[in-house]
Amino acid sequence: MSIASSIPHTATPERRRTWLRSVPSPDRVVAEPGPVPAVVAPPQVPTCHGTVVEYANFDHGASTPALASVVAAVARATATYSSVHRGQGWASQVSSHYYEAAREEVARFVGAREGDEVVFTRNTTDSFSLLARAVPRRTRVVVFASEHHATLLPWEPKNTTRLPVPLTHTDAEVLLTEALARSRGSRTLVVLNGASNVTGEYWPVERLSEIARSHGARVALDAAQLVGHRRVDLDTLGVDYVAFSGHKIYAPYGAGALVGRADWLDAAPPHLAGGGATARVDPLSVTWQTGPARHEGGTPNVIGAVALAAACAAIREHRGALEAHEAHLTSRLVDGLRAIEGVETWSIFGDASDRAPVVTFTVDGLESSLVSAALSAEHGIGVRDGKFCAHLLVDSLLADEDVDTAVRVSAGLATTEEHVDRLLSAVASLAGGGPGVAYGRVEGRGWVPTDDRRGTVTDLPW
Repeated sequence: MSIASSIPHTATPERRRTWLRSVPSPDRVVAEPGPVPAVVAPPQVPTCHGTVVEYANFDHGASTPALASVVAAVARATATYSSVHRGQGWASQVSSHYYEAAREEVARFVGAREGDEVVFTRNTTDSFSLLARAVPRRTRVVVFASEHHATLLPWEPKNTTRLPVPLTHTDAEVLLTEALARSRGSRTLVVLNGASNVTGEYWPVERLSEIARSHGARVALDAAQLVGHRRVDLDTLGVDYVAFSGHKIYAPYGAGALVGRADWLDAAPPHLAGGGATARVDPLSVTWQTGPARHEGGTPNVIGAVALAAACAAIREHRGALEAHEAHLTSRLVDGLRAIEGVETWSIFGDASDRAPVVTFTVDGLESSLVSAALSAEHGIGVRDGKFCAHLLVDSLLADEDVDTAVRVSAGLATTEEHVDRLLSAVASLAGGGPGVAYGRVEGRGWVPTDDRRGTVTDLPW
């Protein structure tokens, strides 16, 4: 009997926790970090004790710092910046060349196929909103409840089938197979996640895509939390569309991409109606462009596209070193947090599941927002607390708990071993005796030390 068939989809939260804790953790191979792309130097930040420490960035899952090579590429592109595609001036020609070369670099990064389009967007949310508008009418959309809101919410509700949070990979396969069997004969789009933004766990994308294709469905992949950690190839994964954001892969300059099949995109109304999206405008009619220009109306974010391409190129070149570095961080984070008494870590598929360097946890007796505030104020550590734009998943994981939010630590290229040691020591101290100073709630700021020597942020970068 399969695991999925032995655990009903309506399993209680307590049964979920009992089963997850019964999964043995495999022996982990800790890889020594190799040479990885450099990021901009972390800032020195004040603590409430009056000291200054190097910022320990454990919020890569929300947004990453910039790679040094990305900053250099942006500086070079800024020197000749001009609007693209509609100017004969030299700077415009150079910028147009950079912009289209960036499109080619992004295509290589995700293994785009002949005929696939690369549309530059603002971010993954923008990409999926674009795709939702391009999906033909009466297309059935199948999506798991564990998705980020960006991929959970943009679809027409009456045509959307929302699957429960699965308990195992096999459970996910069963849920998807059953849903597609019920949609037989309908045009269908399956929306999948590459890696959970809450727990960092990798999803069985290849297997789920195979199931979708066997039922004649298309597949759209949210790779926002995947491409910075693992290689993505549309053909290998068997997906039709992939979306990701620059700010998740060390290019925080306001650009993302939607890559995939052209037919739905070319048949859809422009994402932004305006200059650049038009081929011809007559008194009573408009002829829209086909190809990426159709959905890139207005002056595009050339600098963001250059930054995104520079990050893609650097990650492709250093993929092996990056994965070794992150395997080392993941092992230290997971093992270290699970060893602290009073700390509970959370997973979708169980403790043995493979993951990016992301761990979500709760501390007995402490609000997640207070834990986050104390880590920042007392230790110069940046984490994320709340429901991480994935409310249904967090509610499922924390059901029947005394808390309804959690703390997420997400590491990456800006994370050092000293940062990990500082985090583990700080969390152990919080779990053992609570914050080291008194805190009070301040309107608009949350928990703040009552004797805060950090002052307030008043300076501006301009």
